[in-house]
Amino acid sequence: MACFQILHTDRSCDARRGVLTTPHGNVQTPAFMPVGTAGAVKGIMPADLENIGAEMILANTYHLLLRPGVDCIEKLGGLHKFMAWDKPILTDSGGYQLFSLGARSDNSSGNHIDTAGLCSIDDEGVRFKSHIDGQEGYLDAEIATAMQNKLGAEVIMAFDQCPPFPCPRGDLEKAVERTINWARRSRRAHKNPQQLQFGIIQGGIDVELRRQCSAELVELDFDGYAMGGLSVGEGHHNMVRTLVRTCRFLPEAGPRYLMGVGMPEDIIAAVKQGVDMFDCVLPTRNGRNAYAFTRDGPVRMRNSIHADSSEPVEADCDCYCCRNFTRAAVRHFFNVGEMIGPILLSLHNLRFYQRLMAEIRKAIDDDVFPDWADTRLKEYNWGCEPEKSSN
Repeated sequence: MACFQILHTDRSCDARRGVLTTPHGNVQTPAFMPVGTAGAVKGIMPADLENIGAEMILANTYHLLLRPGVDCIEKLGGLHKFMAWDKPILTDSGGYQLFSLGARSDNSSGNHIDTAGLCSIDDEGVRFKSHIDGQEGYLDAEIATAMQNKLGAEVIMAFDQCPPFPCPRGDLEKAVERTINWARRSRRAHKNPQQLQFGIIQGGIDVELRRQCSAELVELDFDGYAMGGLSVGEGHHNMVRTLVRTCRFLPEAGPRYLMGVGMPEDIIAAVKQGVDMFDCVLPTRNGRNAYAFTRDGPVRMRNSIHADSSEPVEADCDCYCCRNFTRAAVRHFFNVGEMIGPILLSLHNLRFYQRLMAEIRKAIDDDVFPDWADTRLKEYNWGCEPEKSSN
């Protein structure tokens, strides 16, 4: 696993600083990856992503398969050129997106059939109907891997089955069995040695299933390991409890990636257990809904208290939004439907996350991460939920 080097581990816990080396540049870890699901981080120019400190972004195979098509992107020069992003990219295999279509267990057949008719899963792969136009499609380990090889991201993911929470024990066991088998097939199908391939550990909050899945995937010698199937409704305590045990099953020398987890308190707790990489849509999705992340906790920019405020969204923030606009202006843009409002707040939130990760890395380097984390979590008020959105 020469692609990943641990630079320092905090003396008081398992938090660690590292660097992931790729052909398109290095990524300092712990790292947070903005999400560009369909080939772009919503509303944000690539140059702005670089300016706020992002070193790696995520795109999704399932969505790019539907539009504009993987062959189209390959013909146009690959995903980096298509996205105008000359830094590292990670592509998800599409397993979580198929889960989000709502596949459920049919105990009589052993298959997973969506009640809306969008998705059915068996041991070979997944048949689905596009959520866009209903067109039928099919994904399995070989297809998902081949498409990611074509896209050309630095890190690609094995195909997996992400079970819902809660999930009946039999269905959970079946999802783990399929994930292991699909991981073997993904490993065999991987044909681009320039790309790192990560396996995905499933098992819900069942520690024994997580151990079983980890052991089988470690035998396959992936370049890194991701923990999937968390932040799907199990709650903070169950997530941390699962992480504590699962990280112990994974090779110390390889990168560890917690998929789709993005609340600051969740990231801090996961870093303490030795997790290196994160991604989530929260910074941009919440930004589009007038929800700002700040050192003191969330700020709802539509509230009337900001109507004539001359303060920036966050006083010590160096982002473009906070350097140039008042809270009153940002609130006004949202209230009149001006698109600059969501863009500005998305930029601020993305910068907040990069600043948070820089603080985390410094605290680890200084061997003060547990104390820093305790102080930071006491200072913050993260209890406020973002506004509901259909975006």
